Amino acid sequence: MPELPEYIDDVPNICGAEAVIEGVIRSRPATAFSPSSIDFPNIRSACAIALHMHQPLIPAGGDDLRTAAIVSNLQYMMEHQGIGDNHNAPVFAWCYKRIGEFIPQLAGEGKQPRVMLEYSGTLLHGLRKMGSDDVIEALQAITVHPEYGRCVEWLGAPWGHAVAPSTPVQDFRLHVRAFQQHFAAIFGTDALTRLRGFSPSEMALPNHPDVAYEFVKTLKDCGYDWVLVQEHTIEQPETGRGPEKKHLPHRLVCRNSAGHEVSIVAIIKTQGSDTKLVAQMQPYYEAKGLDRWELAGHRVPPLVSQIADGENGGVMMNEFPAKFFEVVREASGSATPLVNVTEYLEHLAGLGIRAADLPPVQPLFQQRIWERFKPGDGPEKLAKAIESLKREDSRFSVEGGSWTNNLSWVRGYENVLGPMDEASALFFEKALKPGVATSEPRFRNALFHLLTSQTSCYRYWGQGLWTDYGRELCRRTMEILHHEF
Repeated sequence: MPELPEYIDDVPNICGAEAVIEGVIRSRPATAFSPSSIDFPNIRSACAIALHMHQPLIPAGGDDLRTAAIVSNLQYMMEHQGIGDNHNAPVFAWCYKRIGEFIPQLAGEGKQPRVMLEYSGTLLHGLRKMGSDDVIEALQAITVHPEYGRCVEWLGAPWGHAVAPSTPVQDFRLHVRAFQQHFAAIFGTDALTRLRGFSPSEMALPNHPDVAYEFVKTLKDCGYDWVLVQEHTIEQPETGRGPEKKHLPHRLVCRNSAGHEVSIVAIIKTQGSDTKLVAQMQPYYEAKGLDRWELAGHRVPPLVSQIADGENGGVMMNEFPAKFFEVVREASGSATPLVNVTEYLEHLAGLGIRAADLPPVQPLFQQRIWERFKPGDGPEKLAKAIESLKREDSRFSVEGGSWTNNLSWVRGYENVLGPMDEASALFFEKALKPGVATSEPRFRNALFHLLTSQTSCYRYWGQGLWTDYGRELCRRTMEILHHEF
């Protein structure tokens, strides 16, 4: 298979090889992790953990915001350890690297370590540019080495850690494709063939029917087989209630105002976002109390799944390593092993369980929409239905749900979303609409700035310096588009 350079003209390789990436994905083997070393027929239950890692890129490589170099927030922390909690920077860097050491050690003991990794594209680029090659090399080792390949499952993500509900749908697709190409450039096209699951930034799932449909369609078009969803962002279509058997895979079904339907396998991340859940390996202890559940005429092991920041918080920084080693050693070969999700789904497929056999779910609040709107009646009638629901119930929203359900990713962020929308619209007019080749340096440079400006961090904090960073990146994106296109 053709391999890709990690950088082109000092810009990360995030576009221009779309045909190569699509060819790799379309010709990949049907299974990625089979045969498994897990004794699925004789286990009672299983658990899966994922580590989410992210650092934004910020215009802070200098004193003047308008001219400062774009650097990783981690690099800034390293160089300014006397400010706030920046003293954590070396520990963060260790967190990004350490799983690359844990897996070989545990595998060398004859154990069955399993972990899913989700690193944002901005983090991977930032690590490389700040000279943390040891981190990248440790991750490459566990990704490409045949002995560790079944132990580690990478998850896809939006390159710039953009939240799906409030990112323009055409830009979100660019994020998804950019991550795939950048990932292939770092870890190789063979590793890309094993990229089957997707982790949305902030676990944010769109619930506006048209946006949710485009979200799932993007994932399917880009070759993803399943998506991780937060328990409280979905509902059963018939009742509007949350899923009952949350430790079984479901089928996320999304319909749009034009009446089109698309679906993808959904793995439910159970309640809670506290890093304690993963740092203290709670999914393992919950799974130990479970036995086989009924699914499509089979008794299958339920799967307790959880994701958390892999570096934030003292418990993750300090307690996770010892607990991970303890649990992997205890769980290996037991009736409740650690597994990776694709490995688990391939076992179910081997039993003859198809995606169509999985119980359906849909994004939150859509049951109320479908009660008064018929798919196919068009966007104008959908908008009227949504407005009437908003007037009747102030809690109703189509701004999407996430693991911070008390936080809207739209309301209160107009001062940064406005510039983001302007930059997005201009990118569409100047680059996408005229069909500028994605291999052109000016396209790659503009895309890099656009995707960098859409990271969730610029919204999460709402006001202050982080908002200034986001607005400045939008300004630079527009300047490139005005002067180079």
